[in-house]
Amino acid sequence: MRRATNFAVAAAALMIAAKLGAWLVTDSVSLLSSLADSVMDVLASLINLFAVRQALQPADREHRFGHGKAEPLAGLGQAVFITASAIFLIVEAVGRIIEPEPIERAPVGIGVMVFATLVTTALVAYQRRVVRLTGSTAIKADSLHYASDILTNIGVIAALVLAMTVGWGLADPIIAIAIAGVIIHAAVRVAWSAIEQLMDHELPEADRARIRQIVLEHPEVLDCHDLRTRRAGISSFIQVHVEMDRSLTLLRAHEISDAVEDRIREAFPHAEVFIHADPEGIEETMPSFARR
Repeated sequence: MRRATNFAVAAAALMIAAKLGAWLVTDSVSLLSSLADSVMDVLASLINLFAVRQALQPADREHRFGHGKAEPLAGLGQAVFITASAIFLIVEAVGRIIEPEPIERAPVGIGVMVFATLVTTALVAYQRRVVRLTGSTAIKADSLHYASDILTNIGVIAALVLAMTVGWGLADPIIAIAIAGVIIHAAVRVAWSAIEQLMDHELPEADRARIRQIVLEHPEVLDCHDLRTRRAGISSFIQVHVEMDRSLTLLRAHEISDAVEDRIREAFPHAEVFIHADPEGIEETMPSFARR
């Protein structure tokens, strides 16, 4: 996760240098929009870098559940930066539609954008591998962010090609506005995912069904209820009440609970599992949503 954030910052800085030179040569508004997006990328990735380092800190006396929520907070920060870059892009594109300007030395811009696309594609591939291994919310948001940049780069290439081959100068600002729409869509997805975690949204129903299945696979578990789950960064928190034969000793109930916890952790390696053992047939008073 730390390597992924370092690579993201380095890649964004490299692309800023390349796009700045290309924009100074071509004066393309779509290339300027891509440059602005890369500047936002650096800021967002720096936030991500510090957030991931904070999230990976172990639990302490003041943060008994760890620091995982630093990741969705970083996701919200990224969404703000992404939206700001899209608004800047729309303003620049509208101005270029009102007062068109010719694009110069388009081949230079095309070459730079092809290079930027290759670098971004490699970064996204690495980030997605990290997400598969860790489930990191911050890295996932960053990956989604850079994946939208690939579309941005392709759009810029298309605008430059059209301007160079058929002389359609309006393709540049029109494609820039379309790119802004893609960027805003990515920002909404990043923000929504972050908000769900900050609001302690339940894990997906497929994961909850898997947890129930694991609990009930133990031969001495008769039933389960009050399953509550949430995520904070790479960590998941799982609580469940497990019903057992009322004649079991406290020691045996403890052993069964430990066995069930171990099985759940095998399926959810970054989870903290809390099991409450209940004698079969004991009715508990709890909110209706908690009995699901």
